[in-house]
Amino acid sequence: MCVFCKIIASEIPSERLYEDDDMIIIKDINPQAKIHLLMIPKEHFPDITAMNDKQAATLARMLKTLGGLTDKLGLENGFRLVSNKGDDGCQSVPHLHIHILGGEKLSENMA
Repeated sequence: MCVFCKIIASEIPSERLYEDDDMIIIKDINPQAKIHLLMIPKEHFPDITAMNDKQAATLARMLKTLGGLTDKLGLENGFRLVSNKGDDGCQSVPHLHIHILGGEKLSENMA
């Protein structure tokens, strides 16, 4: 079982800011911005390219839900979404997760 599956199952503690049937949103333990959250689907699938139609629909619901949470999460002035994939993309956990970065003016440098 991967680390995110263990977090979802409450086997590893996390600071959950939001949870529903599809996902959790937690604080990243190694923040790269003033606000650095992880949006993680409860169903395990390895990355953003490895989705079936049902999982793609879940991701769409997750993104729509995020749109309604921006004020609650302190992201009303904007945010950046990042999904790493594979070794070259520095994906550290093989379970889809989307980094949500914000709370300050972010660098225009994406590298």
